[in-house]
Amino acid sequence: MSTTAAAAKPASAVSVPLALAAVYLIWGSTYLAIRFALEGGFPPFLLGGVRFLVAGSLMYVVLRWRKVPAPTRAQWRNLAVMGVLLLLLGNGMVNLGEQTVSSGMTAVIVSSSALWMGVFAALRGHRPSVLEWLGLGIGFLGVLWLSTGGSLAGTPMGLVALLLASLAWSFGSIWSKGRDLPSPFMTSAGQMLCGGVAMVVLGAVLGERFHGLPTAHAIGAFWYLVVLGSLAGFSAYIWLLHHVRPALATSYAYVNPAIAVVLGALLAHERFGAREMAAMAVILLGVVLITLAKVFENKTAERKPA
Repeated sequence: MSTTAAAAKPASAVSVPLALAAVYLIWGSTYLAIRFALEGGFPPFLLGGVRFLVAGSLMYVVLRWRKVPAPTRAQWRNLAVMGVLLLLLGNGMVNLGEQTVSSGMTAVIVSSSALWMGVFAALRGHRPSVLEWLGLGIGFLGVLWLSTGGSLAGTPMGLVALLLASLAWSFGSIWSKGRDLPSPFMTSAGQMLCGGVAMVVLGAVLGERFHGLPTAHAIGAFWYLVVLGSLAGFSAYIWLLHHVRPALATSYAYVNPAIAVVLGALLAHERFGAREMAAMAVILLGVVLITLAKVFENKTAERKPA
């Protein structure tokens, strides 16, 4: 799915900051909401599966009511692959990892998706620039530093799950480019439906069960993830892709971790040592450099004569 700001209607001076704030704050807070839902009785894959089935169904019904065409059979196949890669493996492994890794650190590790995207894009023929290579190198050093000691030393399975989540999300994002897909919002709805079914099935196969009713706190976190995380947050992101440069729309990659760390410290009393904070700063520096490289690349392309 490729969307550019040039094809969109002009945005007001207020709407862009509001949409950015929504993506930054909502998506930055979903990591803590996931933790609260897990602690309150939701199993990891059933949490994601039920969440995406509810959100995807609501979005699909509204879109069809507004006469948006349903996906074709070929498009459903592509959506199923995206649902497995981005949601079953991407989000599902985040849920699994957050059982042993703090929400703030989870957000930072997941932000390394921008680094893996650079690698997968290179494998598809996009040659990274010098600045992108520098960002990739710095970012990977940060991931290595973060994973070789400190609080993650006692949670190797959590680290493996989060790294797998980043790899799957990145590969799925690159794989989806140029595929036959429906409109952006219908793509999101179909992807959530396919991914939700896959997560529920895997959860059942793994023996996940609800051992009693989740706590009120967990249920509140679940609906926060459905309404704000899956519906409002994604809608704001799609709107941004239509109205601003992609580099600005995707800047959430290095803002969300900061939001998650702050919220984790304030609301869940998460604490990090100097080693973890330094490693997280190195990872985010790598992501920022890659984003800047994309900005420079777009400006260079715009200056070339048609």
